[in-house]
Amino acid sequence: MGIQYKVPDYKKIRVIIDTDAACEADDPFAIVHGLLSPKLIVRAIAAEHFKVKDSEQRSYKEIETILDAMDLSVPVLHGQKGPLSEDKEVSEASKFIIDEALRDEPNPLFVLCQGAITNVAKALQTCPEIKDKMTIVWIGTHGEAPCKAPFTEFNSVNDIEAANYVLQSGANIWLIPSHVYITVNIGLAEIERRIKPCGRIGEHLYTQMTEYNMSEAAGWTQGESWSLGDSPAIAVTINPGCGHYHTAKAPLVLDDTSSAVKDDNPDIRIYTDVDSRYIIEDLIAKLELFSEC
Repeated sequence: MGIQYKVPDYKKIRVIIDTDAACEADDPFAIVHGLLSPKLIVRAIAAEHFKVKDSEQRSYKEIETILDAMDLSVPVLHGQKGPLSEDKEVSEASKFIIDEALRDEPNPLFVLCQGAITNVAKALQTCPEIKDKMTIVWIGTHGEAPCKAPFTEFNSVNDIEAANYVLQSGANIWLIPSHVYITVNIGLAEIERRIKPCGRIGEHLYTQMTEYNMSEAAGWTQGESWSLGDSPAIAVTINPGCGHYHTAKAPLVLDDTSSAVKDDNPDIRIYTDVDSRYIIEDLIAKLELFSEC
């Protein structure tokens, strides 16, 4: 029967999901969560690079694979091919962000960034006036400064120039830093038991997760669990109160991804925790309902 409940139109939010979908195994879960959430009007999904050759194209193809497995049609956009320092063109994703931000619509626009933030940075560079016309939710950085990097934060290190450009832009930013996004943990056994049975998309989520888990690229993981670190971008957009947050100065991201103080940086929203139970259960419940269609 699928999802039957409705969300009032005035509570709905326009979203652009910006994702390095083929980088590792958690982005597809977040994409699916966004697509299955009635509150979110998904205008497009933008492919993001992850600083290796053809990475943007790989992200693009993974997005297409997800949509095919769900039998859904949503615009898929090519993003910047690499960091700002390498790609001077304005991608279709960045152009779409500009156009969507300038649209005169009552439903607010959120851009949900699950990787490097290059596409948004390029859009802001090209059309600075859009900074007041959208909310940017970003999974990235080590959060409020000062904070030494406990590890290299992947999303910011893939384009530190873009990270600092966006953080200093004065746009409305909701930042979900590393110590928050790593807490959304799920076991592979739960994925096999509860997500794999959910149709073609459940099978795909399980397969791409378990295959990546066995690859050399996943040497840093724990072995039979995963952090669905991109999913909080979806969850806080659906329910901003699913975690605690406060207002603080945007950090300056250093080369090692440490957060440094920059006194003239603008204030942004920084999340200090999220409700992982809510995030994971909401995703799985929607998958189960979707697979009943």
